[in-house]
Amino acid sequence: MGSERLGEMLDIGEETIKKSCSLALKAHKSPGDPFLVENSAAGSSDVVISFPAGTWTVGSLFCGESDFGEAKVDLELFPSLKSVGNYDPAKPEEIDFAIATINQAFVDKVKQILDNSQLKIKVQEAITAKKRIIFTGHSTGGAIAAFVTIWFLENCSKEISGSFFCVTFGSPLIGDHIISHALRRENWSENFIHFVMRYDIVPRILLAPLSSIRQEFEKILPFFDPSSSEYMSQSIGSSQAALDLFTKVMSSASSVASSAASKLMGSPNLLLETVTKFINLSPYKPFGTYIFCTGNGKLVVLKNPEAVLQLLFFTCQLNNDTERATIASKCLNQHLGYYDELEGSLDMQSVTCDDNLEMLNLASDGIFDDLGLSARARQCVRAAGVFQKQKQENKVKFDLKKGKMEEEMKNLRAYQGSNEDNGGYYDAFKLQEVRRDFEANVSRLELAAIWDEITEMLKKYDLPDEFEAISDWVKLGTEFRHLVEPLDIANFYRHGKGKETGVYMKRGRPKRYKYTQRWLEHEKKLPVGSRGESCFWAELEELHALSDNLQAVNNEKKRVLDLQEQVGKWIVDGVLSKDVLKSPTFQAWWSKLPVGLKTETISGLINGAGNMQVG
Repeated sequence: MGSERLGEMLDIGEETIKKSCSLALKAHKSPGDPFLVENSAAGSSDVVISFPAGTWTVGSLFCGESDFGEAKVDLELFPSLKSVGNYDPAKPEEIDFAIATINQAFVDKVKQILDNSQLKIKVQEAITAKKRIIFTGHSTGGAIAAFVTIWFLENCSKEISGSFFCVTFGSPLIGDHIISHALRRENWSENFIHFVMRYDIVPRILLAPLSSIRQEFEKILPFFDPSSSEYMSQSIGSSQAALDLFTKVMSSASSVASSAASKLMGSPNLLLETVTKFINLSPYKPFGTYIFCTGNGKLVVLKNPEAVLQLLFFTCQLNNDTERATIASKCLNQHLGYYDELEGSLDMQSVTCDDNLEMLNLASDGIFDDLGLSARARQCVRAAGVFQKQKQENKVKFDLKKGKMEEEMKNLRAYQGSNEDNGGYYDAFKLQEVRRDFEANVSRLELAAIWDEITEMLKKYDLPDEFEAISDWVKLGTEFRHLVEPLDIANFYRHGKGKETGVYMKRGRPKRYKYTQRWLEHEKKLPVGSRGESCFWAELEELHALSDNLQAVNNEKKRVLDLQEQVGKWIVDGVLSKDVLKSPTFQAWWSKLPVGLKTETISGLINGAGNMQVG
């Protein structure tokens, strides 16, 4: 744990934070405006753009038939909100696992805002003037600001991604864990800052299903609505409906937090598992940096999303029954009290950050005392720290294996070179006639074992979220795929595995190659599936198997032409060696192709390759 000035910690000045809060609350009271724009404090290069909460209805948070108002993200709108390796468009049944779940009501509002060209004009003016843009919002306006920020980050260059910040106040959650995962991978997580008051109900509201809170929620909505005559009404603020809403939301939050903590600690609670089979748990999770306002001028900063989820529940626990009399008004009033709270807190500059949560003392030590954390709460927060540290340790374990991987790849490069003059290493490996073929197979299996372990950890999110975007690993994965996958394909067809499992590309291709291919495509911003040069041998083998049946070849005319054009493009682009055209397998296939199915692209490359006897 450590303490420092908040502005230095967040790379955003205290005056800009105050300005953001002020404009966010101003927008809250101006629901008719699509957004408000003001310059930050004098001398600052920040431009603040704030979004209103809009209408205060149940539909502004919950839309559609789902109990949590959730839907799968539109990847055309937010292409980064997915797990790169786990996302396989060829397997629709796995998409739910790999792409983000988001709040549909918020996204619908964002689409309307983005259709307003004035916002894009204002942003472009700020970028041209080399100013930083702070998107902000209070309540659901904060949720809108978060999605708008993500959209601009998706559509800007890496060079100006640091020009966009998002600062929210009392914002509800907007999506599941994939959002946090994706933002960390893209190195955007630091651009999001969320302020939360200790008892504010709105940041927790989407942890409860609408079916359990609708009646109470509808009754308290006028309290937050500036256009309502009951805005900030004392009768609503101290009502039984407010207390019932708080109780029900926190009951649902308890289930969510307990389920998450059980997974963090690796000791499943059998009773909880049984209960959750009958309870629909909220999919929503935190992301970015959270700053908890304790209520006494102190601030606690957390960047660990699992720890934030635990605090969203545990910071709202009552110390005694006498607090129940005041909790109803607190859970509503604190939602509208951010400016006053921050003005005092930022002046005090009593800030604690989560440097080493895995070392958190389970006894009272003054760090989290102002948030009223129990020993159980501290245990859960510490488990979140241990979980995050374990991810880093898993990465270190694989970093230490890079030497072994490079050594085995060096062996395979030597094997590849030794077969250059006799048609290439693909056909040599498929024949397995000499000892060096056996030694190459040992290297193949050694590398496959390491990469299979990596992909299994990625599938379970047991590696740091940024792992798939680390340039060294993307490069290493690409080299591995180019060098080793042809050997896997050769082995597959040598043993006739297609008869058992089906076509290599549909059933036989290991995840280790799919993942590393997607990393490269994501880094280069290329369409999914566009860089499959390492597995063209599989398509060649399937088409070559038809060579003795002219009718079957003609029936696959499109595949035959597509393969040639794709191979030609990869060779011209330098991602596939021209030597593949010398392969006996390729030459045997090409020689039997009808003249009308031989493309000029491949013919030209063959004629320029020299000394190749093909039909």
